[in-house]
Amino acid sequence: MSGVVDLAAVKAAQEAKAKAEQARAEAARQGGTGAVSPADLVIDVDEAGFERDVLQRSAEVPVVIDFWAEWCEPCKQLSPVLERLAVEYAGRFLLAKIDVDANQMLMQQFGIQGIPAVFAVVAGQALPLFQGAAGEQQIRQTLDQLVQVAEQRFGLTGLTVDPEAEPGGAAPAVAPEGPYEAALNAAAQALDAGDLGGAVQAYKNVLADDPGHPEAKLGLAQAELLQRVQGADPQKVRQEAAGNPKDIQAQIAAADLDLVGGHVEDAFGRLIETVQRTAGDDRDAVRRRLLELFEVVGQEDPRVVGARRALARALF
Repeated sequence: MSGVVDLAAVKAAQEAKAKAEQARAEAARQGGTGAVSPADLVIDVDEAGFERDVLQRSAEVPVVIDFWAEWCEPCKQLSPVLERLAVEYAGRFLLAKIDVDANQMLMQQFGIQGIPAVFAVVAGQALPLFQGAAGEQQIRQTLDQLVQVAEQRFGLTGLTVDPEAEPGGAAPAVAPEGPYEAALNAAAQALDAGDLGGAVQAYKNVLADDPGHPEAKLGLAQAELLQRVQGADPQKVRQEAAGNPKDIQAQIAAADLDLVGGHVEDAFGRLIETVQRTAGDDRDAVRRRLLELFEVVGQEDPRVVGARRALARALF
């Protein structure tokens, strides 16, 4: 479950988390709880609703996908166990059931060769869990690991479950559009089109009016990172960094590539070591880049928390 840093997934997780918090706050203000019924913890998903019910929901709760079919005998043994555990885990994950006969495209997209097959999606990232009928103890261990990763790496604490809540309350939380929604959508469209300069400028426009806007800060950090590594020759960058340990620009460029490639600890460690052996303006330049990479990964990520402590020791 280590994986690479999927910048789009991290961004989606941050956006959905912020909107979910806004929606919950609005529901609380109007006297609601925002809780879901236990019946809402197990849902049937098809191709038309996959983005809404799985990808979007995965930004607030881990979504476990049970690929099954009516003719599959092992599925009839596994599915009831997963459904029971979904209720027992009380909102720490959401179980999505997909009938492969009716959703062949999803089966192909996940590369499934046989069923039952169980995947998870966390913050937009698909993770294979197991295939075939598994024992309950193995399933519990896998779910425990999934929940731990979702909490520690993405800050997903799950759904609030109320046995008294009416079924049908598990739809994604939707907050009212904010004043910068149009500008943020324009930035996202620019990213999708590969216009990194346009995305950077759109995020800067938002931050000019609201310097602390969390979505714009995250988006700008990610767009600038992608802009810096665009067209880079990874082999050349890494060779220059290895051959010139005191060259701060070489180390900074290598750290950018480390992060985009998912080597988060390597990126942080490289820059912290560079801070230790530099001084003055060079040290400050490395420190600033490290803080920008913290922004990309997320301030609540435990790897960022640990690196902040290491940076403080290196500086003082």
